[in-house]
Amino acid sequence: MKTLRLCAVLLAMGTCAAGAEELTPHQALAKSIFQELIEINTTDSVGDNTRAAQAMADRLLAAGFAADDVHVIVPAERKGNLVARLRSPAPTKRPILLLAHIDVVEANPEDWTVPPFTFLERDGYYYGRGTMDDKAQAAIHVANLIRWKSEGYRANRDIIVALTADEEGGPVNGVRHLLAEHRELIDAAFVINEGGGGAIRDGRRIVNSVQAAEKVYQSYILEVTNRGGHSSLPRADNAVYQLAHALVKISELHFPVQFNEVSRAFFRQSMATMSPDQAAHVEKLLRTPPDPESVAHFQGIPAYNSRMRTTCVVTMLDAGHAENALPQRARATVNCRILPGVPPNSVRKVLARVIDDAQISITPILEPTPSPASPLSEEIMAPIMEITEAMWPGVVVVPTMSTGATDGLYFRNEGIPVYGVSGLFGDIDDVRAHGRDERIAKQSFFEALEFLNRLTRAYTSD
Repeated sequence: MKTLRLCAVLLAMGTCAAGAEELTPHQALAKSIFQELIEINTTDSVGDNTRAAQAMADRLLAAGFAADDVHVIVPAERKGNLVARLRSPAPTKRPILLLAHIDVVEANPEDWTVPPFTFLERDGYYYGRGTMDDKAQAAIHVANLIRWKSEGYRANRDIIVALTADEEGGPVNGVRHLLAEHRELIDAAFVINEGGGGAIRDGRRIVNSVQAAEKVYQSYILEVTNRGGHSSLPRADNAVYQLAHALVKISELHFPVQFNEVSRAFFRQSMATMSPDQAAHVEKLLRTPPDPESVAHFQGIPAYNSRMRTTCVVTMLDAGHAENALPQRARATVNCRILPGVPPNSVRKVLARVIDDAQISITPILEPTPSPASPLSEEIMAPIMEITEAMWPGVVVVPTMSTGATDGLYFRNEGIPVYGVSGLFGDIDDVRAHGRDERIAKQSFFEALEFLNRLTRAYTSD
């Protein structure tokens, strides 16, 4: 019995793996919530986000939350969102918002070796679609909110939890709807969101990242057309060849190296995890102008190259109409991830200049949504660093600019800073979010439960 109690204490510190018989009541609650969320299909095609949001609302109401503080907002069928608030008895600061999306990407059962919408425990992992992106964080926020309520925690500001729809399938009915129609429910001093997290390499935790900026997502359609003809009479003006020449030029395009506060801090802080040779390259990379040799060094490493410049890459092709006919049309989708502060239209101009072919049209798909970087203030960063060191001594906290996109950009555009931080660690060589057999280590889930508990208390106490 002493062993089990000791393990429970160590688990709270992040140093003991969790088995079913070792869970504290709070950990058991979090696991139960996690399982319930995983087993509700919330894909865009056939899933029901409203059912998941209502299930979490029912949990909170059963825990004693007032109905006026628990809202299920349904802007469209199956697209429900949950917004809940733990009220401070004497607020002295603006609220904080804990954000997570509960919609998930599609998961074809035929592609998986386990059922994607069944919560499965195996070999020290929890399996299921959304275990990493983003239902672990959603379950943790709900479980911690219930914990603080049951313990009578007296925060110095309101704590809001928002679980949203449409982050994966299109942001119309989630955060964008809440900001446009229910701003008063989610208005906050700052937001804690996904986008950051811990990295494990060769079984060792190395960094705990804090996402404070995002690149701008923008895709373009490149298209060339001509009169076509019979395939037995080939000509030089082949639409596919013409487009292919343009795509080769794009493959050789490297945008200039540029840094902002977040990306500069990312490289500087990452030096602690690098070899001496690579750290020396960082020193030269951060010079003005950057050292060409160091630029070339990091250009060959996608995770670093994508954080020091805008990138554009072809992702889809579509051409021709019959195997025995010359193509009358050839199209390619080029996806760009643009650095914050770089005008998206300037990227289109660069593509046009590099392609240098007036017969190829370049049409943007939808309008880009740029967002400013969030400031790396002492108020935000100090608690993250202190708690990280307490739970995982030696792990480096690294600010990062996400190369992907989250709902955080919509808050940043409304003047509300967003920080992606979770305490969820994963193997950098086995990333399964959006992929098959998505999973999270049990230990990682329970460590993050404690990390976010401590972090939220640090932000809401004097």
